[in-house]
Amino acid sequence: MSVSANLVKELREKTGVGMMDCKKALAETNGNLEEAVDWLRKKGLSSAAKKASRVAAEGKVVAVSNAKMGLLLEVNSETDFAAKNEKFIAFAQTAAEVALAQKIQDIETLSKHPFPATGRTVAEELTHQIATIGENMNLRRLASLEVREGCVASYIHMLGKIGVLVGVESGGDIEKLSDLGRKLAMHVAASAPPYLDRAAVSSEDLQRERSVLTEQARASGKPDAIIGKMVEGRLSKFYSENCLMEQQFIMDPDIKVGQLVEQTAKQMNTTIRIVGFKRFVLGDGLQKREDDFACEVAKAAKV
Repeated sequence: MSVSANLVKELREKTGVGMMDCKKALAETNGNLEEAVDWLRKKGLSSAAKKASRVAAEGKVVAVSNAKMGLLLEVNSETDFAAKNEKFIAFAQTAAEVALAQKIQDIETLSKHPFPATGRTVAEELTHQIATIGENMNLRRLASLEVREGCVASYIHMLGKIGVLVGVESGGDIEKLSDLGRKLAMHVAASAPPYLDRAAVSSEDLQRERSVLTEQARASGKPDAIIGKMVEGRLSKFYSENCLMEQQFIMDPDIKVGQLVEQTAKQMNTTIRIVGFKRFVLGDGLQKREDDFACEVAKAAKV
C-alpha cells in the first residue's frame, strides 16, 4: 500500500527509527501506526531511540585513501567491545569509503548520502546498526587531505585509537614516497605536533607564546637589553617542539623531520613537499562512560 510521508515522519519521531524502516513497517501493517510501532519493536529497531541518549566515546578511527586523497573518519560506540564487532567495523569502513569516493567534507552531508546496497541513507543505516548491535553509535567527525601529485599516506595506531594522514607532494616514485609518508604518519601519531612548520603558527599563537616567554625572562631578573635575545632563543625551542618539520624524527633522533625529507628528496633526485597532516585521537574531548556497578545494583534494588 502507499504510505504518506506525514505518517512515516510521525512514526520516525515516535520511535527514532530511520525513514526506510518506518516506511516498511507501515506498509507491513497497512498504515496502522500502533501496529507499526509493535512491528519495529519485534524487529528490535525501536530500541535505537533510547540507546541514542547514551554516551558513545569508544569506537574507532578509520583511514581510507586512493591515488591522491586520504580521509579519516571517527565512528563512536559506547564500548570497546562493540567497536570490535564485525558489523560495526564494516559500517565504519563503508561509510569512510563513501565519503572518500564522493569527496564529502562534513558529517551532515555524509549522513544524507545513500549507504551502498541497503536502500537507506548513511544516517538510517547508522540507526539500523544501533538497534542491531545494541549500543549507541555516532558518526563524529571526518577530515581529508589531497595532493596534486604524490600520495597521501595513512597510519592507524592500536586498531583505530589514533589515525593520521600525511600529504606528500612530489613527482617521485610513489612506492618510496608512500614509505616516507607512512614513517612521518607514525611520527605524527607519536609526537602530536600542533603545527606543520613555522609558517603554520598563527600570529595569535606566536604572540601569546612570545608574551609568556617575555614575562618569564623578566621574572628571572634579566635586564631588558637581553630579554629580547632570550625570547628569540626560547622561541626556537618552541618551534622545535611544536612544528613537525623541526621535531627530532622518532626513528632517528639525530636528524629532524625536515632533514629526513630533504635527504629522501636528494636520494630520489626530486623535490618533496609535505603539504599537511591530520591526526585524530579516538574520543578526544568526549566524556568516557563510567559504569558504577554498586550504583546500578542499588537502583535495581529500589525497583
